[in-house]
Amino acid sequence: MPHALVIHAARDLRIEETPSEPLAPHQVRIHMRAGGICGSDLHYYQHGGFGTVRVKQPMVLGHEVSGQVVEVGSEVQHLKVGTRASISPSRPCGHCSYCQQGQHNHCLNMHFYGSAMPWPHIQGAFRQELIVESWQVHPVADTVTDGEAAMAEPLSVALHAVRRAGPLLGKRVLVTGCGPIGALIVLAARHAGASEIVATDITDQTLARARAVGADVTLNMATHPEMLDPYKADKGSVDVLFEASGNAQALRAAFEVLKPRGIIAQVGTGGEVSIPLNVLVAKEFELRGCFRFHEEFAWAVDLMNRGILDVKPLISHSLPYTEFAQAFELAADRHQSMKVQLTFA
Repeated sequence: MPHALVIHAARDLRIEETPSEPLAPHQVRIHMRAGGICGSDLHYYQHGGFGTVRVKQPMVLGHEVSGQVVEVGSEVQHLKVGTRASISPSRPCGHCSYCQQGQHNHCLNMHFYGSAMPWPHIQGAFRQELIVESWQVHPVADTVTDGEAAMAEPLSVALHAVRRAGPLLGKRVLVTGCGPIGALIVLAARHAGASEIVATDITDQTLARARAVGADVTLNMATHPEMLDPYKADKGSVDVLFEASGNAQALRAAFEVLKPRGIIAQVGTGGEVSIPLNVLVAKEFELRGCFRFHEEFAWAVDLMNRGILDVKPLISHSLPYTEFAQAFELAADRHQSMKVQLTFA
């Protein structure tokens, strides 16, 4: 029987057998090829959850995945056996009020792979075999590797954040936090026409990768926090802030460099933070939350298929799923890793 990576509690991740299930007419059987370890997967592994979200039953991890079609349902006409694809982990119901308004990422009945938020938990995609709805399957070009195809999900998050921020053509952009999502925002902001992208982080390794995907200026705030000072002149000189760290200190520091009526696209999550409301009011900032994605997934795959966006510089490690312990330890070490992926071939 196919294997899956199942989390039971903090530091209790196991390889377990999962039964093969029959296909419904509109479904597709996927042999998984690659899966990226996300921050949420890491929290489940290290702490058994995050915030109030806890693992309460065994759950397959993973949602950043790619694979190959090995069987199609009787009603599936547009996909063939052998097709390589990115697999969208987002399965909105399509019927609730938010779905009907085109806000599928706010679906009231969302099924998102590898999530302990609902009860029962939504099982994830770190497995050798997965049955999906045919509309979740986005074919990739021969030029796109399995690892790149698995980057479609985090790239979709970045594209959604850029969309939420509004037009970037000719704008000066600041990205705080250059983990995988922050670095992908750099890539997406460059594609959207930002004239200058400044990126901050606290490790040189992540900043080097941010430069590799388009950052013009990179600043290590742990060693040289004063490097942001020139951007504070005349009430600030940054048009748009993408806050991807979830760190309150990073957000407050960015308030000083953001110009009046600047846009704050908050992507990182870090629990409750305090912000200087007097500054937000006086400089008339717009604070916009950015949550997941929907149609951006297809855009992400298309941009990679056409060679417009290159995510390869952000894939730092690839290990067999049987070496999951080493992979998760690598993913937790920001000094030597960016995006760590597992292979299931």
